Amino acid sequence: MKKVFERIYLAIILIFMYAPIVTLIILSFNSSKSRAKWGGFTLKWYTRLFSDQAVASALVNTLLIAVLATIFSTIIGTITCIAMIGLNSKLRSVIMGITNIPMINADIVTGISLMLLFRFLHLGSGFTTILLAHITFNIPFVMLSVMPRVKSLNFYVYEAALDLGATPLYAFRKTMLPDIMPGVVSGALMAFTMSLDDFIITYFTKGSGFETLSTLIYNEVKRGIQPEIYALSAIIFVVVLSLLMIIYRSPNNKVKEK
Repeated sequence: MKKVFERIYLAIILIFMYAPIVTLIILSFNSSKSRAKWGGFTLKWYTRLFSDQAVASALVNTLLIAVLATIFSTIIGTITCIAMIGLNSKLRSVIMGITNIPMINADIVTGISLMLLFRFLHLGSGFTTILLAHITFNIPFVMLSVMPRVKSLNFYVYEAALDLGATPLYAFRKTMLPDIMPGVVSGALMAFTMSLDDFIITYFTKGSGFETLSTLIYNEVKRGIQPEIYALSAIIFVVVLSLLMIIYRSPNNKVKEK
């Protein structure tokens, strides 16, 4: 009986989480603009979506920022974690606590503070400010994924490679990088997802005349949700779900049973 109640509880939670998304996907194929009436199956909203120049431009901006922010934040976060290993444990804990603050801090506070900083530095709002903002709030997520891997490294192997004549870069690439790569990949995927999904910080740092998907959808919602937005949201959900499934089924994440 206990297992039955557990399954019912789990089913209720899953329904609450995914019923809105399923509804959105169904409405993206509804030929009627009315959300209360089914007018038949259609793909016209997807066709209109791909022919919309504003959406195409926002998609390119979003992906470009997400990719660049992921690359820079992953490199910076990984190098920082490796550099911190030389510190004593107390100082390392203090620095990790400081870097974790942006993750638990309210996004609106981060967005406003970055906006004020960029204005103080006289940086014009747009692509550059959004990219810098995304790199800033992605670094802690990368460090959170990479640091446990770095702590488990055996540095004697790295030192042995140096004693055998390897250059520091070659020794790092052959002895340390393979061990921390799962953490690096996890941090990069987290950074990419956070950048792709962010709205509040992007909204405060984008300025006028520059749109990402999140800000474009927000502006569309203020004028009334169009069916094309349903199609766009459905595509984003399917892409993210497919990416997660690929990661889950990758050899690095499969547990080998003896």
